[in-house]
Amino acid sequence: MALISSKMIALNTLAPGFELLDVISGRNLSLKDLKSDKAIVVMFICNHCPFVQHIYKELVKVAHDYKVQGISFVGISANDPIEYPEDGPDHMKKVAESLGFSFPYLFDATQEVAKAYDAACTPDFFVYDAHLKCVYRGQFDDSRPNNGLPVTGSDLKAALESILAGQPVPQPQKPSIGCNIKWRT
Repeated sequence: MALISSKMIALNTLAPGFELLDVISGRNLSLKDLKSDKAIVVMFICNHCPFVQHIYKELVKVAHDYKVQGISFVGISANDPIEYPEDGPDHMKKVAESLGFSFPYLFDATQEVAKAYDAACTPDFFVYDAHLKCVYRGQFDDSRPNNGLPVTGSDLKAALESILAGQPVPQPQKPSIGCNIKWRT
């Protein structure tokens, strides 16, 4: 596992469009289908990364809590399923169902969406406002596997609370840290 941090794209960058397979419903979903009139959280996650596994329970709770307030969430896995079969669509669906995802879990088979978002690691979080401009990119919180800090989602929640209050998202924003995306060679 190669430890890497997110690239921290420029704020106000427009969200790249996409249409990908949702492994839960079996339907293709687009950014246009998923966006809300408040914000959308685009998360690059996967099944096997210990950094993602570390936050899964709280991530599912945060997504549920903010979805009812009108914020959309989408998980995208872009890892190479040939080299990492546990990150393939069948396993993605099993994980989503076992954890009770309330958001679509999309498979980026070509890895073009991850490249368009300049995603680097799992987890990697991007929050776009109602106009699909990036207002947050970075970490879920300061917790990491084995660092002893509780998983709270505090950084992501602070961004979402600011959006709901009509306030600017807090600065500075810290990069996410996790496993590198498993690019095809």
